[in-house]
Amino acid sequence: MDWIAAMIMASWGVLVASAPYMLFGFLVAGLLKAFLPDTLVAKHLGGSSFSGVFKAALIGAPMPLCSCGVLPTAAGLRRQGAGKGPTAAFLISTPETGVDSIAVTWALLDPFMAVIRPVSAFFTAMVTGRVVQILDQKPQWSAEVEQAGITPIGPTSAAHLQPLPMAGKVLVSEVCHKEDCNCGASGGGFSFLQRFQKGMAFAFGDLFKDIALWFMVGVLIAGGIAVFITPEMIAFWLGNPLVAMLVMVAMAIPLYVCATASTPIAAALVMKGLNPGAALVFLLAGPAVNAASLTVISRILGRRMTGVYVLGIVVCALTMGFVADGFYGLMGGLEVWQTGASEEKGGYFSVACAILLLGLFAWKGGEDLWRRLSRREDACSCGHCH
Repeated sequence: MDWIAAMIMASWGVLVASAPYMLFGFLVAGLLKAFLPDTLVAKHLGGSSFSGVFKAALIGAPMPLCSCGVLPTAAGLRRQGAGKGPTAAFLISTPETGVDSIAVTWALLDPFMAVIRPVSAFFTAMVTGRVVQILDQKPQWSAEVEQAGITPIGPTSAAHLQPLPMAGKVLVSEVCHKEDCNCGASGGGFSFLQRFQKGMAFAFGDLFKDIALWFMVGVLIAGGIAVFITPEMIAFWLGNPLVAMLVMVAMAIPLYVCATASTPIAAALVMKGLNPGAALVFLLAGPAVNAASLTVISRILGRRMTGVYVLGIVVCALTMGFVADGFYGLMGGLEVWQTGASEEKGGYFSVACAILLLGLFAWKGGEDLWRRLSRREDACSCGHCH
């Protein structure tokens, strides 16, 4: 049973190192939700020009949406007349990076990886979106979107299912009540304090529920890697950088892993000797390409453009992986830049943040469990429970 204790201790070390940055990321995500109007996305991305691709990649990067949470928003852009190029760029840059994942990358890897990750996501979104735009001859909204991603596959929340204003079309059958509506949180009628409260409710409510479970799973996997994977195993199986990158792509495609949850896994592999370029490939391909979302993306972009979408992500991720390896080679290796991942223990503040994060996780999980049990009791009281 010693391996269980070792795995728990290794996972706790990862959690302590990343907890302050996770909480900071949620705070910034809440501020973005509060003061960045949802209508801004539709206003600037509703076109098929190159500037639309650029804006889609730029606006999508900091937005706090996960791999499946981004699907309703992307389908809404298509309904509003956005071309497939901007839509593809938005679908890539949004889940590949975000304020929370960037903060955790800084904590568990190093400052350079925290910079090159969003830059690589932007580059991948720009290149892939532009290629889709050039190859697609029908940029305007078409009937194929009628069936696009009404119910996202994978973990999501009611906040992700709120419809964008779409000229009379409703993307998802969610009722927006006036007293608790968060659609366009920066719209008129809300004071600064009200917007802030709504943003924090989103960040530490809906967004936290979407990410927390998968992040905790990622932390446990990182602990397992620290205990069971040896540097010799990485050197034997993944010693060739190109082979390592291709293996990371093969791992990423079938998995549902959000940008934040993928970070501790990548960091644990790097600590065991995986080349940082392969880790970057996993960080890029994992959130943007997974079996859970590809079926919906194929309805948004069409099957042919979905193939271009996947190929563009893989090629760009491999390219940026080689760029990362080249940079680290010039600078003398990962250990020169590494900061958070090399720290085994955190200070009192980091430990307090880890305890707070676990408390929030237990609280939100308990709320969900209570809600489900209450629903079940209500159903039984109606006399329809067999």
